[in-house]
This record gives sequence, C-alpha cells and structure tokens, in this order.
Amino acid sequence: MEFVDNALARRLESCEEMPQVYYSRIFKKTKPDVGAAEEEICGGHMTFAGLGSPIGRVTGAGFERPITADDLDRIEQFYRERKAPSQVDLTPMHRPETFEMFKARGYAIAELNNVLYRKLDPNEVFPEPPIGCLVRRSSADEAEITGSIVESAFFPDGAPEAFRGLITPLYQMENALAFVAISDGKPVACGTGLIIPEHKVFALCGAGTVAEYRGRGLQTALLRARMAAAAKAGCEYAVVVTQGGTTSQRNAERLGLRVAYSKVTVIKNL
Repeated sequence: MEFVDNALARRLESCEEMPQVYYSRIFKKTKPDVGAAEEEICGGHMTFAGLGSPIGRVTGAGFERPITADDLDRIEQFYRERKAPSQVDLTPMHRPETFEMFKARGYAIAELNNVLYRKLDPNEVFPEPPIGCLVRRSSADEAEITGSIVESAFFPDGAPEAFRGLITPLYQMENALAFVAISDGKPVACGTGLIIPEHKVFALCGAGTVAEYRGRGLQTALLRARMAAAAKAGCEYAVVVTQGGTTSQRNAERLGLRVAYSKVTVIKNL
C-alpha cells in the first residue's frame, strides 16, 4: 500500500468533508427551516445541517496549515450561533500541539473511526453479481425505496427524525453514484457514493440490505459496481470510513481496502 502522508490524507479526508458541504447546500434550498450552513476554515469546511443531524462538523481542516486558536474561536462561534456542539475531525497527521489545544479547551472524544482506501484501476474486471441478482444504477425515483432500505439497516425500529431522508439528497448531487441490487423482482440492497473530482477520490457511503437478503454477497457486488464506475470516472482511490469490527469494514477489506489511519471526532458542548 502507498505510504499515507499529509497530502494523501488530505485527499482521503475530502470524502467526509465534501458530502457534508453538498448536504448543507442542498438543505439550504430544500429545508430552509433547519438553518443549514457551511463555511471554509483552515483549508477545510465547517458545516451545519440541523440540530441532532449526523451531518455537521469540521472536516478537512488543518492540513494546509495548523489549526490556530483563532481558527478554533471561529469554529466555536459558528456552532454557538446555531446552538450546536462544536465537533472537529482530527487525524494522526494533525500536530501534537493541535490535540493539546483541543484538550485544553475541554473537548472530548465523540467517535473513533477507521479510514480505509484502495487504489482504483479503470481496467480492472470484477466478478459478476451473485446468481439471481441484478446490480444496476439507481434512478432518482428510487430514492425513497433505497432510503428506507438504508434506514431499516441502521435503525430496525425506525430512524430518528434527524436521520430520515438522508439518501434523497445524494440523488441531487452532480457527482453522486447510486446503485441498487434487484432480487426476486424488487430492490433489496443499495449502495451510494460521491465522486470528489478535485481530489480524484470516491467516497463510499449510504449502503444497506433488507434483513432477509443479508449474507448473500449483495453488498460486495454493490461495492464492486461502485468502484468500477468510479474508476471509469477518473477516480484514483475509493475511500470508506467505518467503525472497527463492523460488517462494513469486513466487506471493504475483502475487496482490498486497507486502513490508512484511525481518526477521532472531538466534541465540546458550548
């Protein structure tokens, strides 16, 4: 695997950064009541997409130059104005003094995630999907169906309000790729992703399978389909962010994605 230096890490982090930026921009138009916003900060972005939303933190910041106390003041003011906790992604590439600054300000760890990546080759030929399964591009009129599949995969008893309808905006993003797996004549699994052309990377996200169709290799087939499409679109890397030990990470590793580094999201209630 390629050595992960500061420049490559910056590219990989754009796979968390830019989807949040695009979500915020879409929510400004489609959900003006949530007060979505995004601003550049220290080479990255701070985003807000509503209270309680999983979208809305600082990503991609601190690679071009270190995050300063003044930057952190700006970040905290941005979230304070929106009555939201201040959350920032930090990686092993950030300097020790950066971590110390957040510690001194009273930040705690909210999440620990793994960033996995894989080199893409437009000439790579992937195996066919499992027998009896068709994998194809998903159209915008399937957004409600695929959204319900993803929500039920993560929240079998029903998704919280802030987590509902998060797949639909992906279909509105110019560089999104959405695929669906058809079995027994109906959509039973899906997988989405976003091309980040300025960094030539592809963010794998938004995947789920109907409970009774799990364990049939559908997510593996959807990963292959998305990576093949991303490679043909000019992406050099596929990237996914997961929690360690999850099925998502195991599926990704089976297809050659490897952990580049682990990162933390730190949080402070203002």
